[in-house]
Amino acid sequence: MLNNIKLWEAVLPIVIIIAGFIIGLIVRGTLVRKLSNLAQKSKSRLDDIFLESLRSVIVLWFVLLGIYISINILPVIFPQSLKYSDLLQKTFQTLLIFSVLWFLVLLLGKIFFEYSAKFQEKVPAASIIKNGIKIIILTVAFLIILGTLGISITPVLTTLGVGGLAVALALQDTLANFFAGFHIIATKRVKPKDYIKLDSGEEGYVVDITWRDTVLRQLPNNYVIIPNSRLSSAIVINYYRPYKAINLLIEVGIDYSSDLEMVERVTLEVASQTLKEVPGGDKKFEVFMRYHTFGDSSINYTVHLKCEEFFDKFLVQHEFIKRLKKRYDQEGINIPFPIRTVIMKKD
Repeated sequence: MLNNIKLWEAVLPIVIIIAGFIIGLIVRGTLVRKLSNLAQKSKSRLDDIFLESLRSVIVLWFVLLGIYISINILPVIFPQSLKYSDLLQKTFQTLLIFSVLWFLVLLLGKIFFEYSAKFQEKVPAASIIKNGIKIIILTVAFLIILGTLGISITPVLTTLGVGGLAVALALQDTLANFFAGFHIIATKRVKPKDYIKLDSGEEGYVVDITWRDTVLRQLPNNYVIIPNSRLSSAIVINYYRPYKAINLLIEVGIDYSSDLEMVERVTLEVASQTLKEVPGGDKKFEVFMRYHTFGDSSINYTVHLKCEEFFDKFLVQHEFIKRLKKRYDQEGINIPFPIRTVIMKKD
C-alpha cells in the first residue's frame, strides 16, 4: 500500500500537467469558441482578433498553470527537490514571460494587417513592418528573460555589439537590402498593391516588401523578385502615384480627304460612350482629341481618355478601337494604309 501511495505521489506532478493540457483543450473548444461566436456579431474586429490570438496560447497557459502547481507541491512530495526550487521557479517565469510576449506578437501582428488597409497611406502593409514588430517584441522578451534569470544585461549587450559588427561585415548585402526595404517603406514612393515599372524593364503589381527583396506580380501572373537595394536605386515609374487613375492616349490617323470637324465630333462621341459603358473607364472625364501631324499618308491625332487604374487601360483601349473602326466605316471616314509617292526623273 505504501509503495502504491509513493508511486501515486511520484506521478502526481505529471498528472497535474496533463490535466492542465486537457482542461486547456476543453476551454479552447467550448468557452473560447462560444465567445468567438458572440464576437462575430459585434461591428468591431478587435474582439475577434483578440480571441483568435488567445486560441493559439490558451492551452499553453493551462499547461503552465499545471507546471506552476506541480512546482509548488514537488518539495512536499520530494523534500530533496527543495534545492532545485529556485531554478524551477525561474524556468516557469521564463516560459510564462515568453508565452505572454508571444501572445502579444500574434495579437499586434493580426491588428496591424487588419487595419493596415485603412491606414495604407501611413502604414503600408508590408511583411518587413510585421517582422520588425516581431523582432522588437522578441528582443524585449529576451532581455526580460535574462533579467528574470539574474543574468546581467550589460555584458550581453556588449557581446552582441561586438558580434553584431562581425555579422554586419559578413552580411553586407543582406543588411543593405534590409535597410533599403525600410527606406522604400519610409519614403512611401512604392507600396504594396502599386503597379510599377523599373528602368530595366521589369514591371508588375507590388505583392510584398520583405526584409530582403520586393515581390512583383506581372500581368501573366508570375512573380519577379527584386532585391530591395536594387529597387531603391533604380528609376521607377509608379502608375499608382500620385493617383491610381491614368490618362490613356491613343494615336489615330485619317485620310487627307476627311472632314476634320466631322472626324472630331464622331471620335469624341465614340470615346465618351466607351468610357461610360466599359468597366474601368472614368465616366466623369471629358474626352478630347488634338490633331498634331501631317503624316506621309494621313493626318494624325491623339485621343485622350482616362481609366480608373493601369490594368483597366487594356479593356478600354480594346473597346475604343473596335467601336471607332465600326463608326468610321458607317460614316465613310477612311483610315488609310501607308502611302508613299515616288517621282522618277529621266536625264
